[in-house]
Amino acid sequence: MSEAPAPRKRKAKQVPPPRASLWRVGLKWLGRGLGAVAALYAVLVLLFSFVPPPINFYQLGEVWRLGGIDKDWVSYEEIAPVMGRSAVAAEDANFCNHWGFDMAAIRAAIEAGSNRGASTISQQVVKNVFLWHGRSWMRKAMEAVLTPVVELVWSKERILEVYLNVAEFDEGVFGVQAAAQHHFGVDAKDLTPLQAARLAAVLPDPQARSASEPTSFVRSRTRAIISGAETIEADGRSACFEG
Repeated sequence: MSEAPAPRKRKAKQVPPPRASLWRVGLKWLGRGLGAVAALYAVLVLLFSFVPPPINFYQLGEVWRLGGIDKDWVSYEEIAPVMGRSAVAAEDANFCNHWGFDMAAIRAAIEAGSNRGASTISQQVVKNVFLWHGRSWMRKAMEAVLTPVVELVWSKERILEVYLNVAEFDEGVFGVQAAAQHHFGVDAKDLTPLQAARLAAVLPDPQARSASEPTSFVRSRTRAIISGAETIEADGRSACFEG
C-alpha cells in the first residue's frame, strides 16, 4: 500500500517590515549622508587653508547672469595693510576678539529687530566660499556649524585674506585686486587709506553703491571707516592679522 503524499508546505506569508525598522533604515542612510557631507566639508576646509578657493555658487550664478565676472586672487602680502583694517572696521570691528560669532553684535541686532551687523567676517567667508546666498534655515544651520571649524583651522589672517579675495565690490567684480583696478586703476598693494575705505564702504551692498562714484552716504561711511581703521590699529584690534 503506497504512502500518501506529504502535504505541501505553504509559503510563509511575507510580512512587511515593521514601521520602526523602516525608520531605522532611513535614519541610518541619513546619518551616512550627513557623515559624507561633513567629511567633504572637512577636506575642503583643510584644503582651502592653503589653496585659493575656486569659483563659488554665487559667482557661478553671476557668470550665468552677466556672461562673465572679473576676479583676480592675490596673497595677503600683496594687499595694502590699510585695506584689511578698513574691511574689519567696516564689517567686523571685533574680528580679533571673537571665535566666529560676535555675541555682543548679535544681542544688539536682536534688540534692534534686525540682523544687520550680526554677521562676522568669518561667517561671511563660510557663506561665500562653502555655501550659498539666501536666508534659509538650512544655510544658517550649516553656517553655524562650519564657522567655528574654519576659525579653528584657519588663522585670522587667512580668513581675512580669503574674505578680501571673494567679496564683491561692484556688479561682477570680485576680490580686492580686481576692485582696485576697476575703481582706481591701481593694484591692491597700492591702495591709499581713502581708496581702501571707499572699497570697504560699498560692503555689504556693492551693486547699489560705488567706490569710484560715491554718494553722500558712501562718503560719510568712508570717513567713519578711516577713523575706525585708525582706532583698531591704535588699540591693538588689528594685531591678529597684522602680526
